[in-house]
Amino acid sequence: MSRSIWFLRGVRAAFSLPGLILVSSFVGFAALAKDAGVTMVQAAFMTGTVWALPSMVVLVGAIVSGVALPAALFAVTLSAIRLMPMVMALVPEMRAEKTRQWVLYLLAHFVAVTSWVLAMERFKHIPRDMRTTFYAGLGGTLVASNIIVVTAVYAVADALPSTISAALLMLTPMYFLTSLWGSARERVGHVAMVLGLVLGPFFHVLLPQFDLLAAGVVGGAAAYGWHLWRRKAGAV
Repeated sequence: MSRSIWFLRGVRAAFSLPGLILVSSFVGFAALAKDAGVTMVQAAFMTGTVWALPSMVVLVGAIVSGVALPAALFAVTLSAIRLMPMVMALVPEMRAEKTRQWVLYLLAHFVAVTSWVLAMERFKHIPRDMRTTFYAGLGGTLVASNIIVVTAVYAVADALPSTISAALLMLTPMYFLTSLWGSARERVGHVAMVLGLVLGPFFHVLLPQFDLLAAGVVGGAAAYGWHLWRRKAGAV
């Protein structure tokens, strides 16, 4: 099949249940951004450039708190670091023999929870030399559609109850957690997620500014240590 067909298949993949959940989350973000005093243009620009929803929420929180620009930049960077393992896992799956580096750099911008999960589920059914085309359709459609959603919802955000906005904002992390649990290939993945959930509230009290990072590092390291110990015990 031609590249245009695979691109359109990527576009179609964006209009799925995960894509709908993502749109619902951006509905909540649009209401949050307006409540924080962010303009419509700024909210739409953040959607297209920052893209990852948790990083956008962190940025809005920094704006509300009135922190300095370097501190806001550092906070968003810390939030975005979690995407690096996703990029490292996804790019080798997309790279073909003749794939140009700039194409991979461009497509890496589209990496976020929903696009990553959808791509990793579907790449095994897509020829390797067509995966970048498919992902361009998928990621580009997700970004463009949510820019439109944020712009439209911003105009009517005053009529949306705050409790509904908050609930919609939580749909994406809930979906991501359940998707990771179901797609984990080894028990260590489940252990890491459980430890992260358990340690999250503890570090929120102990290190409120770095709670997610601390819970992820400590929980992940502990799970990996348990995995090494179990493998060594099994070998013995």
